[in-house]
Amino acid sequence: MFGLFKKKQREYFTPAEKETIITAIQQAELRTSGEIRLYIESKCELVNPVHRAKEIFYLLKMDQTASRNGVLLYLAMDDHQLAVFGDEGIHQKVGHAFWNKEVEMMLAEFKQKHFVEGIAHIIKDIGEALVTHFPYDGATDKNELPDDIVFGK
Repeated sequence: MFGLFKKKQREYFTPAEKETIITAIQQAELRTSGEIRLYIESKCELVNPVHRAKEIFYLLKMDQTASRNGVLLYLAMDDHQLAVFGDEGIHQKVGHAFWNKEVEMMLAEFKQKHFVEGIAHIIKDIGEALVTHFPYDGATDKNELPDDIVFGK
């Protein structure tokens, strides 16, 4: 009975589009010890999406990577908000200018209705930054965080 009142999760992407995004994450992480996650929800609970991204970042325990090189891509679909939040290890290397450039690029893609392409593009760019500063080491590297898309409410 209570299942009838449960809010159904919205489907923002087709299974093929989800696979494209997950593959982009996996490909981006192949050559780096860095970790990339994508979190999608319908509405941003906070006024500033960067603050919400930071909150989610810590809830997902992304701050616990060995090199502090996790990056969260946050999207609030109905509110048309997004943010990128990088842990201190990668943020110290790339700075605010890199994150701002990536957000602007993704906004440009979204304005053209290239949602999956825009997400895959930013994931690739973040992966390249991670490779530059945190290259893969076969002896020590492990996938510290899942590569799946996390869907909030």
